[in-house]
Formats: sequence, structure tokens, C-alpha cells
Amino acid sequence: ENAEIRVDNVEEYQKVVNAEWEILYEKLQTIADSDVKIVLSKLPIGDVATQYFADRGMFCAGRVPEKDLERTMIACGGSIQSTVKDFTDDMLGRCDHFEEVQMGADRYNIFTGCPLAKTCTIILRGGAEQFMEETQRSLHDAIMIVRRAKMNDSIVAGGGAIDMELSKHLRDYARTIQGRDQQFIDAMARAFEIIPRTLCDNAGLDATDILNKLRQRHAQGQVWCGVDITNEYIADNFEACVWEPALVKSNAITAASEAACIVLTLDETIRNAKSKVPEDNRPVRPPGMGRGRPMM
Repeated sequence: ENAEIRVDNVEEYQKVVNAEWEILYEKLQTIADSDVKIVLSKLPIGDVATQYFADRGMFCAGRVPEKDLERTMIACGGSIQSTVKDFTDDMLGRCDHFEEVQMGADRYNIFTGCPLAKTCTIILRGGAEQFMEETQRSLHDAIMIVRRAKMNDSIVAGGGAIDMELSKHLRDYARTIQGRDQQFIDAMARAFEIIPRTLCDNAGLDATDILNKLRQRHAQGQVWCGVDITNEYIADNFEACVWEPALVKSNAITAASEAACIVLTLDETIRNAKSKVPEDNRPVRPPGMGRGRPMM
């Protein structure tokens, strides 16, 4: 890389140039002889190599991010090479189908039928950036819920059903308590109703009417009755397959209860005094920092 060659005439210089071309074409021919159909490189691929591969029906792409190379290697097999010498069959990845697709202003290389693939890629497209971010968050939350459900098969009905049932149990228990503790339990029961109320508000439903119907159904023993956004009413969400992992709901309730307890334990707020004098914008000197004795 840092070698320096000095030549005295044009013929010697031409020999150097020809040697460079021979090395380049030798590497390209080695790749072509290995029956490779797709070449991905982290570094840029020049026009000569691109045309060489195109003439032989091969696809090449340069400036591929290293993370994408690693994901492709995991899905298709093979390994990332730093040289073209000593190619073996186990160094090459495989897939059933490959295509380059134009989506908007971007081009995507799509590998299908990868023998070692255990994942897939989801492409999100939209108009505004905030819609894309919200869609990504919603999709990520849904995937994590499914992942958690597979790890822990204990589930409860969603759509505010379990929240309304917990609220009902807390209200019934509060009637058996005397004193101020009854107000605390009632407040927690009302807090559980925020979930179905928020679902109704987001769906454009009458939250007061829906919550009254839910209280009636849960008082009659319909444990899994929750908000049905599709039909704009209430339904048995367990039969409608609107589920959520019990562990997620338990962790959410535990975290919310701990946060409320921390807020309730705060008995005083301390405010720091100003650190500068407004008149001359100089730092305030603490007592005893001067040459004389501190002022009393």
C-alpha cells in the first residue's frame, strides 16, 4: 500500500499498469470460475468489475453495511472473505431466489428461500416520518408481546377485560374495610378503569356508556368481557382471541404500584438557591472564603 515505484521511461510505466490490470482480471476470473452469481462487498466496486460481472450474468453490490453482510451470511450460510484465493464450496452462501426490487427511491436486494434463515425482514413505507416511527413502535410492541406469550403461555383477555375485573374485585374488597384504607383501595380500583377508558377514547367510542356496560357485565360474572373496538361495543375478548400475556400485565401492575408508592413517600421538595448575583452576574462567594473573618 505504501510502496513507491520509480520508472525512467514510458515502457516501464506501462508494464506496471498492465501488471495491475492482470491482477485485477485474475481476481475477477477467479470469482467467476467459482460459479458465484451474487457478489456483495463492504467496499465500493469499480465500473470495470461491475461490467465484468454483468457480462457474465452476475450481480454485484458495493458499499454494503457490515451488519447486512453478517445477517446475509447467517441466513444464507458461507462466510465473509477477505481474499479470493483458495475458494471452497463451504465458503459460499445459497438461496432459492434473489431479486432486486425498486421501492420508492430505494432499491432492495431480497433473498428468499435461505436454508439457515430463522428471521424475516419487514419493510415499512409511509408518507410522514412520525407515522413511520409510530408504526414501528406499534409493530415492535406487538412482536414483543407474541414473543413473551410464547415464552410464558399464561394469558388473560385484553381490551380492558382483566382491568375491569380487577377493579370489580377491589371495589368489593373495599366495602369490607373500615377507615381511610377504603379510599386508597377505591382509588386503585378507579385507576384500573383508565385502561378501558383510554381504549374507548382512542377508538372514538363513548367511554362513559361502555364502562357502565362493562361494570354491569362483570357484576353478572362475565369475567372476560372487554372493549370491542371492531364492533364499537363490548364482547367476550377471550372468545374473540384478544389476549395478552399474564406476565406482561403482572409486570405492568407491579411497576405502576411501585411508582405510585415512590411518589407517595416524597414528603418535601428541596429547591436549590440561585448561584449567581443578578446585578453583576458574579458567582456567589460562600462565607469564610475571603481573607478576613466570615461575617456573622
